[in-house]
Amino acid sequence: MKKIFKFVLNTVPRPLLIRLSYVFKFFAPVVLKGDNVECPVCEKKFKRFLPYGYNEYQRENVLCPYDLTLERHRLMWVYLKTKSNFFTDNLKVMHIAPEQCFYKTFRSQKNLDYTTGDLESPLADIHFDLHNIPLEDNQYDVIFCNHVMEHVDNDIQCMQELLRIMKPGGWGIFQVPIDTTRDTTYEDPTITDPKEREKHFWQYDHVRLYGSAGFEVEEYDYTKELDEETYQRYRFQKGEMLYIVRKK
Repeated sequence: MKKIFKFVLNTVPRPLLIRLSYVFKFFAPVVLKGDNVECPVCEKKFKRFLPYGYNEYQRENVLCPYDLTLERHRLMWVYLKTKSNFFTDNLKVMHIAPEQCFYKTFRSQKNLDYTTGDLESPLADIHFDLHNIPLEDNQYDVIFCNHVMEHVDNDIQCMQELLRIMKPGGWGIFQVPIDTTRDTTYEDPTITDPKEREKHFWQYDHVRLYGSAGFEVEEYDYTKELDEETYQRYRFQKGEMLYIVRKK
């Protein structure tokens, strides 16, 4: 099963993967029935999670077989539940490149005016290029845009567009892959071969790798506040930061 899963992950286009996952979620939890790990999003328990990642960057025991959360999704969920007003206040939300694991729950929340956007995702309500968002200024209380900036041509322009459509006083979470050994962002537009991009930027369709260096940005390492048992049971990743952005 592991070899088949790895082959599918590395060869099937992402929009098709999203559709196939609806079928996959029904039989995988049966095969992995147990109580060693737990997903706080779907609240289901398993013997172990599935592996995830491309080629040599594949990580063991990280992908929930039911709702397909990864470490970063589970971390964001726990943060939203315990540290934010996301589940209590009436909020207008824009979710860029919506993660499937959050989509139905966020859509069903009565306190949210929830809209999804993406260039091509089947989960998106509206489709647009993030470099030129066709929406009015100062609209959204909350914006999520996770693991998107490493794919775009001009990340500064895209962030300026997100800043433009966020309300003053609004906030968001923008997660990106971080190489903690770097102080600055690493990008090289001459690297276009998918295999070379994977070698330099950790994934074949990435165009930059952020270092640890308009929005006010807070680097929040929520894993430091969790006990070791919770950390291991939810299978969080050490060094995974939540980037909380705010607009004055």
